[in-house]
Amino acid sequence: MNKLRVGMIGCGAIAVQKHLPALKKLSEKVEVVAFCDGNEQNVRRVADSFNKNAKVYTDYQELVKDNDIDVVHICTPNLFHAPMAVAALNAGKHVMCEKPMAINSQEAKKMLDAANRSGKKLTIAYQNRFRKDSLLLKEACEKGDLGDIYVAKAHAIRRRGVPTWGVFMNKELQGGGPLIDIGTHALDLTLWCMNNYEVESVTGVTHNKLRYENQANPFGPWDPEAFDVEESAFAFIKMKNGATIYLEAAWALNTLDEREAMTTLSGTKGGAEMRRNRETNTDELVFNGEMYGKLVETKLQNAAGIAYISPEEETEADREIGQWINAILEDKDPVVTPEQAYTVTRLLEAIYESAETGKTIEFKTKDKKLFTQA
Repeated sequence: MNKLRVGMIGCGAIAVQKHLPALKKLSEKVEVVAFCDGNEQNVRRVADSFNKNAKVYTDYQELVKDNDIDVVHICTPNLFHAPMAVAALNAGKHVMCEKPMAINSQEAKKMLDAANRSGKKLTIAYQNRFRKDSLLLKEACEKGDLGDIYVAKAHAIRRRGVPTWGVFMNKELQGGGPLIDIGTHALDLTLWCMNNYEVESVTGVTHNKLRYENQANPFGPWDPEAFDVEESAFAFIKMKNGATIYLEAAWALNTLDEREAMTTLSGTKGGAEMRRNRETNTDELVFNGEMYGKLVETKLQNAAGIAYISPEEETEADREIGQWINAILEDKDPVVTPEQAYTVTRLLEAIYESAETGKTIEFKTKDKKLFTQA
């Protein structure tokens, strides 16, 4: 079997700490043969660390034209996801793009259309689906253990955790703050577990209120004047079947209930909740329900951690990228389909639109008017 040849666009932390180590473990199936980054010194340093024989580019257009490349991984600021993905798909490459799919739904639709035209595979990197607790919860949902899931909460809350490096606070390059950064993970996880992507309406609010010094931020203080994205966002989402989702996302919020990339599900047969145990400093998955006329709960300890720095021998990044490579080799759908990621992007955009206009956003059709104000 010939190896799949991968080109990496963007050589920052997410590429170096997540994608490249996972791809290296798949050396029998893949080889990273090219690297691209706007910073020539950085791209050469990363290439030398992972494959001294790899090609080096500073222009992604040159990389996607390279006939020696089969697959492209995109690890850049959100603004560049769509143009890079479309160029790679049009050049006949399979594409894995970091989350979110794109900076808005129009750009995401271009990616989806390009994948359909080219016949190449496209996936978005939502690695939290591949945590052990997430996989267990998904299995329970698929088996019907919770029954009809009609109420859910998507949690992405940090008490303090504003990323003060890179371009995270740059609205032009990222499209927003914690909603598009970490809220997207919680929303994707919740929709996936519910297996429900049919949205009726969205109402959202955003806040940027924590403008003071001595912020107790572990990543260092932020400049309130340069903080041009929200620091928190909240939304109420109604699905076409009547189910509802409450979404909360914050880099900084005065609360003790910190949960990131977690979901709470309530169904007709039972419920499940991902939460942080402050006493043991561990993550938990707790199922609840009724047995013999009594209310019961079953607590499962886990150490989900962050994919690319997990001490486990096999991380969620390994599972995520492993199934992606297998999807290409076996010609099957990846776990994260572009249609699912497109819906997530539409929702994120609708929340921002609702917050800006103060109106509920009604979803109409998938391909015509994406949403209208109510």
